[in-house]
Amino acid sequence: MRATRPMFNKAHLAGALLATLAALAPSLALAAPTEGWKLRYQRSYNGKPVEGQDPIWVFAAKGEALISSEAILAGKAGFPFEQQFIKPAAQELLQLARLSPGEGIATLDRESLPKQSYEFSEETRTILGYRCKKAKTVVNSNTIELWYTTELPAAGAPTVLGHQLGLVLELVRNGNFVISATQIEPFQGLDLAEMAQGGKVEAAPLLDGLSYKDRVWRSRFTTIPVFQDQIVNFSGEDREPREGVTRYANGTVVLKTVQLPEIAPGSQVFVDLLARSNGDAYDRTGSVFVIPLGAAKESEKGKKVTRTFLDGLQRGVAALPAYQNGNGRSYRGVVATEDYAPLIELMRFFTPFGVKHYNHLQLKGKTWHEAAPYRMDITDLAQRLSGQQLALGVFIGNYDKGGHKLDLNLTIHPSDAATAMFSKPVSASTGATSSSSSAPRLIPLFNTTNVMEMAEQDYATMFDKPKGLEVDFTLDRPLKNARLRYISTGHGGWTNGDEFVPKKNTILLNGKEVFAFVPWRQDCGAFRLFNPASGNFNDGLSSSDISRSNWCPGTATNPIYIDLGHLKAGRHRMTVRIPQGPREGTSFSSWNVSGVLVGE
Repeated sequence: MRATRPMFNKAHLAGALLATLAALAPSLALAAPTEGWKLRYQRSYNGKPVEGQDPIWVFAAKGEALISSEAILAGKAGFPFEQQFIKPAAQELLQLARLSPGEGIATLDRESLPKQSYEFSEETRTILGYRCKKAKTVVNSNTIELWYTTELPAAGAPTVLGHQLGLVLELVRNGNFVISATQIEPFQGLDLAEMAQGGKVEAAPLLDGLSYKDRVWRSRFTTIPVFQDQIVNFSGEDREPREGVTRYANGTVVLKTVQLPEIAPGSQVFVDLLARSNGDAYDRTGSVFVIPLGAAKESEKGKKVTRTFLDGLQRGVAALPAYQNGNGRSYRGVVATEDYAPLIELMRFFTPFGVKHYNHLQLKGKTWHEAAPYRMDITDLAQRLSGQQLALGVFIGNYDKGGHKLDLNLTIHPSDAATAMFSKPVSASTGATSSSSSAPRLIPLFNTTNVMEMAEQDYATMFDKPKGLEVDFTLDRPLKNARLRYISTGHGGWTNGDEFVPKKNTILLNGKEVFAFVPWRQDCGAFRLFNPASGNFNDGLSSSDISRSNWCPGTATNPIYIDLGHLKAGRHRMTVRIPQGPREGTSFSSWNVSGVLVGE
């Protein structure tokens, strides 16, 4: 059969399809009422229909075509959504986007269509009763095959490819992704210009192509700005909050209260940091962390947490509980207790040697970067903190009055079914995703990074004794699919310091070893262009080239996930042991480790 009944009528079109075009009519040379063909397309991958897809609808006439979708036609499309209006003979492509109910944008492209080129084949096929020919092109290393017919007086396609050829009834990308026409029938007297006048959006700007793409891209996710051009330096000045930012530990910690929105299941959340030197020439330890406030300030047993790291920042490090390992020192605020929750570390990062501020230090063949970018997926933590009020902070350990300057945002990305699977807990032993719908649980256990380093919080040297780091915790109910989110970096910046000597990390649960590994980075030389002030040695290497204990100047350290299985309700003990090197005069080694228990 050549035709099937459509799923909508002209009233649907007038009421929903082109509300987007209403404000854009002045930029279109729309034709008078015309005749053509309307086609419905569906996508498949490896021979199977794509689940949850929004079928494509194309309105193709002799001189113009409109690409839309079923959800747009029904007035059910989520924002943002896009449509394309193509005039093949004029080589014009008008991209149309609705970013919100009252905001539309467009861009007119006269360059893309003329650049399309095809390799033609003698092969033919019959699709929906029409004889089709094959044309092939390559786009960004993807091989695209187009099956098109010239038996109808119309030109159109489900994408912007092939409108000059005729009516494209099937598109095949790399042999496994297919967009196929499933319905086709004629339309008569469809006046696009008249329909475009029915919208209620205000006049939409016609943007250049790059600006259009950027606006559409940014509208697809939520950005929560936290810090912009924020200085993190060593200074007792400016202690009063400014623009919602409070400085602690002589200016080396900046803190801001942030309200997270409700995060839909399957969404992915990232922390984005951009840092540059504002005077400090050295590589420094940095940490992005959160302290839950209000309703989130609750222990696993349901008791209110009476102390958080915020008490130490506001009242001094002595306000935090002490941990002792038998070496005579007290380490404040590093392990959880029944009434205290340590910092939840979102990202551990390390500043490079003087990026931007010292870019005047020239070397032949080196063009220094202007800033160091860091981006970390924090979905597993953010889902538990959804809808909560948080104190979000950044620490950069330095004794420089200029210090560092940074920008920091959180971004929340609503996911479709294809990406949502990657946000589910994954078993390290089987690789299978958990199908449980239980709410995620997050239990911070330890964080030895001395965020208050410049306010007398001691370095994490507790691994010099066999006891290492121990933390006791109680689960009020079983924890399913439990994993330890563990970050470890070694420090001690001399030849024999643990920063430059591989050391085994061993994690024990209830006295039994559950995981052991050697945290180490051997790719530091790849980040040389972020390090203009890095010292050069007689052997031709730079300091920033040298391998280190799980970090490089100018990088973030990835957490690892240690599968703990299902944990029973009751008391448990987590232990971390590292063979920390001995002191040499005034030099010593330390280990910054953080651990958060996640599960269901």
